[in-house]
Amino acid sequence: MFIPLYDHKPLVHVRRQFVTWGLILANVAIFVLVQQGGLSEPAMQASSLSYGLIPAVLFDLRDLAPDLVVFPEPAALVTYAFLHGSWMHLGGNMLFLWVFGDNVEDAMGHFRFLLFYLLCAAAAGLGHALIEPGSIVPLIGASGAVAGIIGAYLVLHPKVRVWVLAFGRLPLRLPAAWVLGAWIAFQVVMVLGPAEDGDTVAWWAHVAGAAAGALLVVPMRRRGVPLFDRGV
Repeated sequence: MFIPLYDHKPLVHVRRQFVTWGLILANVAIFVLVQQGGLSEPAMQASSLSYGLIPAVLFDLRDLAPDLVVFPEPAALVTYAFLHGSWMHLGGNMLFLWVFGDNVEDAMGHFRFLLFYLLCAAAAGLGHALIEPGSIVPLIGASGAVAGIIGAYLVLHPKVRVWVLAFGRLPLRLPAAWVLGAWIAFQVVMVLGPAEDGDTVAWWAHVAGAAAGALLVVPMRRRGVPLFDRGV
């Protein structure tokens, strides 16, 4: 629908968005060096089982083979968010993180933003698992955590203008409320609509992540940082 390119919101409290850069670097490095780093197809599948979030395993309905167990099951609520299924999957998530993450980091500070990101990933993963508790399909991808950033940005800066490519072709400069509000509305429509055969998108993870981000940004923002662009 909309591909974000750039937002017109300068940083106020931090000089550089080090955590945003670090998260992007970590996601790209894991995808290139681990998932695409010469691993065989069985080894790549094993990495998804070991580090992805499998609801049935999280809730002790199924067990992983002992040789696949690396961390205790709850750790998958975070580790899944650093794996991706393809270059397009990775690129889309990192683009949203690049455009919107810096201003959320600016509003919170570096450490709290990192904690916020991990909490949103966990909330998104848990939301997905609660809806499909018996699923044995690994959930991977940063989209749940990025949805949290979208929810937080919408609460912080709905009036900021964002350059987007509408339908992948038409450049437009629109308020963030339109762009991100439309994105969230689409996720809600998809979770409420009938399930389609072969749909592999974890829509509930997106909804849960966005809700977590919108709620967590209120107590986690710096003191004095306004909500909803008050005073702008």
